[in-house]
Parts: sequence; structure tokens; C-alpha cells
Amino acid sequence: MDILHSMRVFTRVVDAGGFTAAALSMDITTGHASRAVAELEAHLQARLLHRTTRRVALTDTGARFLSRCEQILEAVDQAEVEARDAIFRPAGKLRVHAMGSFSQHYVVPAIGRYQQRYPDVRIELTLTQRVPDLLEEGYDVSLVASTGLEDSGLICQRLGTAFSIVCASPEYLAKHGVPQCPADLVGHTCLQLESPVFRSNLWTLHRADDIENIELGPSTFKVNIADAMVVAVKTGIGIGLLPIYTAMDGLSSGELTRILPEYVSQEMDIYAMYLSREFLDSKIRTWVDFLREEMPKRLEVDVAKLRSE
Repeated sequence: MDILHSMRVFTRVVDAGGFTAAALSMDITTGHASRAVAELEAHLQARLLHRTTRRVALTDTGARFLSRCEQILEAVDQAEVEARDAIFRPAGKLRVHAMGSFSQHYVVPAIGRYQQRYPDVRIELTLTQRVPDLLEEGYDVSLVASTGLEDSGLICQRLGTAFSIVCASPEYLAKHGVPQCPADLVGHTCLQLESPVFRSNLWTLHRADDIENIELGPSTFKVNIADAMVVAVKTGIGIGLLPIYTAMDGLSSGELTRILPEYVSQEMDIYAMYLSREFLDSKIRTWVDFLREEMPKRLEVDVAKLRSE
């Protein structure tokens, strides 16, 4: 027995004043309506209606049950409206996970611009250095930077590409000299950034078709957060391989100097990952679409600035 359907038939019979009128309004047969109410009474082991050839009347039990039915059916109808509305109108809490410092430089500003467009969406952002289990941990979208993704069954949308550059402070270079080629780095103090993607003691530098692998010795300073590495490089304690998005402010202010400017390193694609395309909640869909529109522009702005430095 479909108890919700039977409850709907019962309330309609009461509203319409009989089985025939109720059946017509619901586009079912009179016999179907009569059976639905009879099955409901058998399930409850209580009589809900007094029946005569001309009319039906509620029993005391039926009157109490009718009141509960109306409350339940109204709640169910409202829940259906809200669920369908989620497909079309972005609203509610969006749980976003993001990896690395690119989140602070690109994702947080993007959230502000997104919420100007969709003010009914509340975003809860979590930053970590790992790829989460979206289903287990309850995230709607995860933003990750990676050289390649495993076949996880998730939907992945590529948002753009970022890379790292070699930087030092003007004070460090004035004291220790400027490396003229990648091999010169071996004679300098090179600070190491721990990453789940790249070996911290191996810098692979790219220039067109030329690839230089620089094996570093023990580092005087190692850290796992790129923003902390920027601070260390600015203080002049060594040379660092910095993601472009963390280096731009320092390059613009003069606190950092790019060295070996023809080389880049640690190229990574940035992806938005989510669970399913089917019946996609509108806040997830609009957030991913917004990032696909915004992220390439922001990355290109930084690359253009870098070329003009």
C-alpha cells in the first residue's frame, strides 16, 4: 500500500464529499478511491468514514486522522517544492573544499563575486593539502591542483593551469649573486616546499623543449604552505620555487625578484570535482560554471603581469 497516496485519496474524499467526486478530481476510478480508503482503514485498524449510499461522514478517529494527514501532506508537498526548486534556484549552504594556496588567491575572491550574483547561497570553505572523499566528508565541490587525476568516478571540470617560478629577495641576490643558469642553483641556498604532488628536493625547470632537473641537497628551511615560503623568501634566507599566484604581489612591490625568467616549473591543472551530473543542485552547477568563467581570466591576468615585470 502507498500510504501517502491513500492519505491523499482519503483527504480528497472528505473535501469532495464522496468517492465519485474525489475520483473524478484525481483522475482515478471510484473503485480505486474506495479501495485506497478501505486499505488505509485496514492498515490503521480503525474506521475513518461512515458511508451511506448518498454521503460520507468522518468518524471521530477519522477527524483526528484527517488533521494529521493534512499536516503531513502539506509538509511533503513543501519538501517536493524545495527539492525541485534547488535544481533551478541557487540557495542554501554550499560546502567547498580547496587545496593549496591557490585557494586563498583565486577561490576566496571568487566566492565574493559569486555571492554578489547569487546572494542566497552560503559558502562554507575548507582548505587542506589533500584530496578529500567528497561523499564521506560531505563536500559539494572540491577544487584541486594536480598533474593528473586518478579515475575516481567523480565529475571533473578543468579550470586552468598554474605553474611555479624561481624567486629571491633583492637583498639575497645582492649578497650572493644572481644564478645565470639552472645549474647555478646548486651553489645557492634553495628553500624547499613540501607538496603532495612534487618532490621538494627536485626542481624540474622547463624552457620550451629544454628540461633541467636540479637535485637539491638538505635544505636549511622546508615548509608545506606556499604562502609561508613566500614570507621566507622575502626575508632573504634563500631562493624559492613559488607558485605564480603567491609570487605576484611580491614581484609587483619589489620584495621579490624573478630569476631564470625563461624557465617555469611544476605546471599543474586546476580542477573542480563533484559527484554527479544528474539532477545537479543549482548552487553546485552555478558555482562550477562561475569558476569556469572566472578562473582562466584570473590566471591569464597573472601571466600577463609576469610577462610585463
